[in-house]
Amino acid sequence: MSTPKTSTPAGDVATKDRAEVRKPRKHKVLLHNDDFTTMQFVVHVLQKFFKKSETEAMQIMFTVHHTGMGVAGVYPAEVAEAKVVQVTDYAQANQYPLKVTSEPE
Repeated sequence: MSTPKTSTPAGDVATKDRAEVRKPRKHKVLLHNDDFTTMQFVVHVLQKFFKKSETEAMQIMFTVHHTGMGVAGVYPAEVAEAKVVQVTDYAQANQYPLKVTSEPE
């Protein structure tokens, strides 16, 4: 394979190296522990918005409860941000201060 040319003498075609194509980074949606949101509500949110089974939701809820934070799911950035807004709005509508954030995986 030849090196890309930087000049174009008559008849030659200039070529450029292609930029490396990378997949977009995924983002984790995180649930944070607080002293007011009930465990049952967290399990409900995990099932409703993240399509977790009851067993998975319970495991994540206990992780949140014991370590202070748990991963609800991993999504493309736009989906993760949308889920943060949806869950935050839902929690506020149900009078819970559940904190939901996202960060790059």
